[in-house]
Amino acid sequence: MAAQFGRRLRKSAATSAVTAVAMAALTASQAPSLLSAEQATGGGSEPVHENPIDGGSPYHTDLPPLNTTNRPGTSTPVPGRPERSAEAGLPASVLAAYKKAERTLADRNPGCNLPWELLAAIGKVESGQARGGSVDAEGTTLRPILGPKLDGNGFARITDTDGGEFDGDTTHDRAVGPMQFIPSTWKNWGADGNGDGAKNPNNIYDAALAAGRYLCAAGRDLSVPEDRDRAILGYNRSEEYLRTVLSWFEYYRKGTHEVPDGTGVLPVDLDPDPVPVDRNRARDTGGKKGDKGSSGRHGSGRPGSGRPHKPGDGADKPRPSEPDEPQQPDDPNGPDESTPASRVTALQRIGARNLTATAGTAFTEPPRVRAEDAKGKPVAKVPVRFEIRGGTDTRFPDRATRVTVLTGSDGTARAPKLLAGERAGTFTLHAGVEGRLLLGTDYTGTVEARPAPQADALVRVGDAPLTAPAGGAFADPLEVRATYRGQAAAGVPVTASFVTSGLLGSAENDEGPFFKDAAGKPVRTLKTLKTGANGALKLPKIYADDQAGTFRLRVTTAEGTVLTVELTVTEATTPAPGTPSPGTSAPGTPAPETSAPKSSGQ
Repeated sequence: MAAQFGRRLRKSAATSAVTAVAMAALTASQAPSLLSAEQATGGGSEPVHENPIDGGSPYHTDLPPLNTTNRPGTSTPVPGRPERSAEAGLPASVLAAYKKAERTLADRNPGCNLPWELLAAIGKVESGQARGGSVDAEGTTLRPILGPKLDGNGFARITDTDGGEFDGDTTHDRAVGPMQFIPSTWKNWGADGNGDGAKNPNNIYDAALAAGRYLCAAGRDLSVPEDRDRAILGYNRSEEYLRTVLSWFEYYRKGTHEVPDGTGVLPVDLDPDPVPVDRNRARDTGGKKGDKGSSGRHGSGRPGSGRPHKPGDGADKPRPSEPDEPQQPDDPNGPDESTPASRVTALQRIGARNLTATAGTAFTEPPRVRAEDAKGKPVAKVPVRFEIRGGTDTRFPDRATRVTVLTGSDGTARAPKLLAGERAGTFTLHAGVEGRLLLGTDYTGTVEARPAPQADALVRVGDAPLTAPAGGAFADPLEVRATYRGQAAAGVPVTASFVTSGLLGSAENDEGPFFKDAAGKPVRTLKTLKTGANGALKLPKIYADDQAGTFRLRVTTAEGTVLTVELTVTEATTPAPGTPSPGTSAPGTPAPETSAPKSSGQ
């Protein structure tokens, strides 16, 4: 990887004073590098990150191609036509990841107005669109994309923050993946963009969503140029970086088309990807001085840049060129025939059509579909969008209602886990091939209401006799526990009533033990009781009237589960014969001497 980045721009540690002043104004206080992921979304307290997202790593400085006018004797550059240029071809998985990140953030942070073309511009500058789309079916790079050691040699100095977990370097950090996150930044901003439950900086779906979240930080509206520029500068604090990203941003906005993964045009200063991929494009062999390569251009430092060679800039090195036959733009009336999606003739459901789950639980089997061509063979790398439609609050992870998944080598795309909300009802899950309106299939989903808490057993906690004197109170509280199929039953409604016998048909007893209501009046039936989280219920304090005897308290659930508890009220204690009553003396004992009060003056 050192060779691939060695020719990328190295920013001098000694930046001019003018540039420093301009950068200070541009980066200001809203640069996303000063905010954590949670702070940017209005919650939490993750540590503030102080470095730009790529750690100030070098980046590719290629500019979009320019065409010249056809008038004889003129060489004035004019904006190129992206739809006719190989540079406008974005690898399928990379393009799908950018668009998916845009949709996700449109749902979660609509005020940000993130355009996917901005992610594409940054991806071009940071990694050459994941090295021309050198990714597997899940969007993970075929080999790591690592920046140079951030050891302060021409860029930031960042000692290791991840123990080599992401970048394999235990001394210094390196920027990682197609969007070039430094490990410490990824820990704050990493995202799961493809719904597989992992946050992998080497996965284009995860990295694109994380970059989008970072750009949207601090409440920025990216449709406002000032906010957009601050966001880009927070990614890499360089004016040239800002200009380069904006040039690609404007270029991609004029038009793009999809190309197969692994066939994207590589930046001039990036070595060809050694991973075997299908690259159906010619390469300029350099030729002799003054000769034209297959691109039909000569005398420029970069294809289409319009700038002369510089000594030692590697201009004589073989470079990617335009295809022999220009690629056509997407047909607005149909899909590009070169894409996997265009070969799909059927999208078959795998498994049951009807989906059912109880409110608050996950659906047991994620929906799956298979993309097939006209011969019934599976088609890989087809973007399948799963979309929840209807009145329930069923969602994919991260509360998403739409997700896009690429089919694997077997043509199968599996939706992320579906989570039923608390709202019962029905919904439709639509699975369709992106860009192919007539290719899709629907599932019917049902969310059933939670069943009322129930118990099949009630037991008393403890076995000490419950005894109180007439007119007194029971010292020990009465506690019961409810279970259902051997597990604690929480939230079970319970009725407690003092009855004339232990039989279900017995009436409420109008004498003997009682509870008290809020006003302190006797109550012999309570109907608003519920078991707690562990299935236990401690009844209110029980009092005894002046009736002695054995009494019964019946505890029941709505399903008819019954527990009967006996309580004993003893006779009130009476004084023994000859025991003086309070305030009197025993027989034969002189009464205490008293004296009449003296009047004043005696």
